[in-house]
Amino acid sequence: MKLSIVTLTFLAVAFAAPQGDKKPIEIISSNSEMNADGSYSFDFESADGTKVSESGNQKQVGPKPEDIGTVSKGSYSFTTPDGVVLTVNWVADENGFQATGDHLPTPPPMPEHVVKMLADLKAAGVL
Repeated sequence: MKLSIVTLTFLAVAFAAPQGDKKPIEIISSNSEMNADGSYSFDFESADGTKVSESGNQKQVGPKPEDIGTVSKGSYSFTTPDGVVLTVNWVADENGFQATGDHLPTPPPMPEHVVKMLADLKAAGVL
């Protein structure tokens, strides 16, 4: 989950990095907050319309009290070279990283026999 913070930081740096003779992109707003309880939030917006936002907090993610992890959620958006604004919303928690966006591919629906099999396994206490 900390990997997502690092990844987004590198993404932000990559978007803001000078490209050849181009001027650096100005950051027009930037906010961050870190609290004593481990919760945090940050966001920024650059002059080219790139926006990044993230917040998170500590949560017990397993059966033991020491199974504490960071649960985060956020979004980022940017404009493609052809002028289309793409937005990704995401959550990183005990269920892993889940990203959504209109431009992201989605898996095909599960076949009905697989859905039934999973339901039967869950009812039997196997899942």
